[in-house]
Amino acid sequence: MKTCADALARLRAAIIIGLLFLLPAFGVRAVGAPPHPLDPLSAEEIGSAVKILRAAANFPKEAMFSTVVLNEPSKADVLNFKSGAKFRREAFVVVLDREKNLTYEATIDLRSNKILSWKEIAGVQPLVFVEEYEIVPRVVKADVRWQAAMRKRGITDFDKVQIDTWAAGQVAEQHTGRLLRALSYLKDRQVNFYGRPIEGVVAIVNMNTRKVVEVTDTGVLPLPPPSQEFDEKSVGNLRERPQPLVISQPAGVSFQINGQEIRWQKWRFRYTMHPREGLVLHTVGYEDGGQLRPILYRAALSEMVVPYGDPDVDWRWRSAFDVGEYSVGRLASPLEPKMDAPENAQLLDATFADDNGKPYTLERAVGIYERDGGILWKHFDSYSGQNDTRRARQLVLFFVATIGNYDYAVNYIFHQDGALEIDLALTGIMLPKGVKEKRADDHFMMTEQSGHLVAEHIVAPHHQHFFNFRLDFDVDGVNNTVTEMNTSAMPTGANNPYLNGFVMRETLFKSEAEAQRTMDMPAARVWTVMNPSAKNSLGHHTSYIIVPGANSLPYLSPESSVRKRAGFINNHFWATRYNALEMSAAGVLVRVCSGIVFLVPSCQFRFRQQLDILKLGYGDK
Repeated sequence: MKTCADALARLRAAIIIGLLFLLPAFGVRAVGAPPHPLDPLSAEEIGSAVKILRAAANFPKEAMFSTVVLNEPSKADVLNFKSGAKFRREAFVVVLDREKNLTYEATIDLRSNKILSWKEIAGVQPLVFVEEYEIVPRVVKADVRWQAAMRKRGITDFDKVQIDTWAAGQVAEQHTGRLLRALSYLKDRQVNFYGRPIEGVVAIVNMNTRKVVEVTDTGVLPLPPPSQEFDEKSVGNLRERPQPLVISQPAGVSFQINGQEIRWQKWRFRYTMHPREGLVLHTVGYEDGGQLRPILYRAALSEMVVPYGDPDVDWRWRSAFDVGEYSVGRLASPLEPKMDAPENAQLLDATFADDNGKPYTLERAVGIYERDGGILWKHFDSYSGQNDTRRARQLVLFFVATIGNYDYAVNYIFHQDGALEIDLALTGIMLPKGVKEKRADDHFMMTEQSGHLVAEHIVAPHHQHFFNFRLDFDVDGVNNTVTEMNTSAMPTGANNPYLNGFVMRETLFKSEAEAQRTMDMPAARVWTVMNPSAKNSLGHHTSYIIVPGANSLPYLSPESSVRKRAGFINNHFWATRYNALEMSAAGVLVRVCSGIVFLVPSCQFRFRQQLDILKLGYGDK
């Protein structure tokens, strides 16, 4: 989880037992690779899946393709796969029938060109389509109620207004259909329009009828002055530019890319760029004595939610699910060489399907590079004066998604000591709210408020960013269990006569109900994924430790709709039994339930009480 938009959230996983660190880096990059069951769908395979569906007799004429991805094979099939062997190849597709407002899921066998399954998923909506970002502004600006609200504010040239499209969030029961919301900003000739919100005006659009079903106008507030632009000229006086910093690898990089497989400093793993989850790691392992020891089968951003803490009628519904409603992978921005990525980075493309099912290439979607990691290990012998130091190197694999006003960089950082770090960098623009006050001392900040004044007539409302990562561990194999370690002082007594003793107590989780946990700083609480059937040379069970970083709990009321929609935010840590169908912490699709838009399955949260072997699956239900 993460709170405060300008901070970093770190979840650091470090190996604790059983790995040795001896060999140098692998060689230079290689291109081309034999096919693998986890390879993402190619452009040809996407086209084939769509063609097969469109040829079906009952396929809707007004179809939009929300998802066209690999239907990942079973874990057993992947782990038993031998290079060169045949394997099944299937596509998973989510389709919206625009005319009838029906959502379907399909599975296609790409080897036999057959539809294996086609089923309607009742009462749900797929994520926001790219096309809808273009349609909503036209629909809103044609509505007479919205036009009247603009004229009340002295705005008659509607071309100067920027419409920002949102998922619906919480809606009233009388509204049905595929609903989206529209916010208005005065853009004029600017690039940065976020600093000029037209506060108080929100429209709800039914995308089935392409009509505005509601316009709220809670009153006219002063329009803020023009926003500051982003370019150097607009910023004004700049600090003195630092001297050039040159990153050079004269002998080439130390990692090897072979298709979707990457090798670096004993690490070996696969990656894919998923349109919903973004960057996904597969089959992460570490070489030890000629043996590849598995650590993670799959790691990905499962869900993310940004609830806003302003109870105002125009703000209380704002709680963006940036994975399930918007799709962080599809909204990844092309990485700019020497800007988004250092000069020694290699930038990799990804292939997605657009709203009509047509394959396209997102250029420079993923970046990979090596960087200096400071001191890895050092000891200075004060008696002999001998100094021994090992300089660290790190491998960074990352992407950046831009969702409205925010930009999110997700970094997977591989360390030479066996640690794997997930680093989240949040940047962009805080979402603004228009107010009448110009200064903080205009009585405005003297009372309890849910935001801070950041410019004239502009408040940045308080909010939180919660990231949920699903980590499927296979530490030295699939037979894993999970424990919790807490540190505390030893009791006073004969075993602690000088009161200096403290211990780390390890507790085994026996059920999923027990394994719903929060952080505990006084106890230095961490969690371990352990293989009870494997031991190292000292007799310890091999295991991997999960070390949480900066974090918080949700400040929303436990009864709030957001905490019902996003149950994963109620705890920092969840351990669940492995289930390949439980990939999304708040559900796969959006469902309307009792007048509130939910992510399936969210109308009621249930947790299984029985558990045999625990797997790390953050937020699985």
